Formats: sequence, C-alpha cells, structure tokens
Amino acid sequence: MNCKTLIAAAFFIVSGVIASAQTPVKVLSAHNKIHHEQLSNVKSRLDKNVITNMLKDDVAKRETSESDLSEESARLISDLLGEANRYIGRPYVHGAKGPRAFDCSGFTSYVYRQFGYKISPSSRTQYTEGTKVDRKDLRKGDLVFFTSRRSGKNVGHVGIVVSADNSTGNFKFIHASIKGVKVSDFEGYYLGRYVGARRIIND
Repeated sequence: MNCKTLIAAAFFIVSGVIASAQTPVKVLSAHNKIHHEQLSNVKSRLDKNVITNMLKDDVAKRETSESDLSEESARLISDLLGEANRYIGRPYVHGAKGPRAFDCSGFTSYVYRQFGYKISPSSRTQYTEGTKVDRKDLRKGDLVFFTSRRSGKNVGHVGIVVSADNSTGNFKFIHASIKGVKVSDFEGYYLGRYVGARRIIND
C-alpha cells in the first residue's frame, strides 16, 4: 500500500469520527484519540504533518457548514434561556400561562412570546409548529416533547432545551413540571416518554 493510499485510509477513519462530533471540543477530542490509537500503526510511514493539516481543513469546513445559526439568533436564544431561568421555582398550575404560575405549554409559549414568537399554548399543537429536529441534532432553545401519564401515546408535556450532547443524544431541558419550573436531565421518567423535538428559531 503506497503513501497516498495510507493517507486516504487514515483520513477516512478520522473523518468518520469527526463527523459524529458536534462541538469543537469533541472534534479536538476525536482528533487526538484517532492520532493516538488509529494512526499509531502507520506513524512511521506517514507524514504526520500532512494528516494534521488535512484534519484541520476538514474540521474548519465542518464547523462552517454546521454553524447555520446566525450570531443574532444565537444571542436571541441565549436571552430566551435567560428569561426562562428567571421563572425557576414558579409553581405548576394546570392551564396557567404565567408569569406567576405555569403549566408546561403555558411556560414555553410565554417564554417565546417575550421574544416575538407566537406559538400555541397547547403542547400538542406546539408539536406541529416550527421544524422537526432529530434528537442527535438538538441545540439550545429547541422544544422537546414527551407523553404524560394522562396523554397516552400522544404529546402531553413540553420543555425547552438548555444544553445538548449530540454525540449521545442526551440533553437538559427547562420546563414547568408538576413540582414547578425546573431544569431536568433526559433520564429516568422522561426516557421512555420522549416523542420528538421542534425548532422554532431557524435563522
């Protein structure tokens, strides 16, 4: 196998790992792991500088293509989450639309309304609004939907993503739970009740 073939093969392996990384930190981690593990058996036959430069170019291209959120929208989402966090601890009241008390969809619709987005006060209708998002493509500000004890297989609960690890599909979300507005992990009760996600801010 000649040098060009080895470089192509190594780069193919590295690219596959980087493709699954969703943030610069994960990209760097994948980069270092591959250099240590996958390329160790060919390091004496390849110019490591060539591979490193190829990786840097590929990472730059991916960051450009995946960063489809404008600076203005990024600030908007940050402000939106800051607004949502203001209500942590507010009580849950069925049918309440805020700001003194909320139910789940009353909370999400109230927070979005403060920034000019009019979404339905019904979680089931909210699930038809915006753009569908895969669980491993979540970002801050997305709406995540679940069934509830009373909704059967239908949407019965909604929250707003505050952080997401797209390499695992795990995330944290803020929502009006029966214990009041709080931030929860995607675990336990919510694991088997997840329905899907919608993106309201697409710019």
